[in-house]
Formats: sequence, C-alpha cells, structure tokens
Amino acid sequence: MIDLNWQKSTYSESGSSCVYLATTPTGTILLRESDDPEVVLTARPHQLAALIATLRHSGANPA
Repeated sequence: MIDLNWQKSTYSESGSSCVYLATTPTGTILLRESDDPEVVLTARPHQLAALIATLRHSGANPA
C-alpha cells in the first residue's frame, strides 16, 4: 500500500467540510472530502485542471 501525503485544499475553510488532495507516484491525483474520507476520486492532472477551469468559468465556488 502506498503511503499518501494528504493535503487540505487552500480553498477549504477551517470547518468540518474540507477537501483533501494527494498524488500517487504515477501522477494520479486523489481527492476526498473530510465528511466521507473512504470515498476517493481519481483524476489525471489535466482532468482536474479542466474541472477547476469549468468551475471558475461557471462562477461556482470550488470549495
């Protein structure tokens, strides 16, 4: 099992709903939410960048 270094997103405020990210040795980005940390989403860097760009363009708050 890979030892992951989970980092809290800077967009997460100090509260109970925080988003955490980690990277794997292959470059895959893992995302999880503090409310349900067992659920982990995976994305490649370009996929995450596209998601963030879409959220910014739509005016959504990515927090």
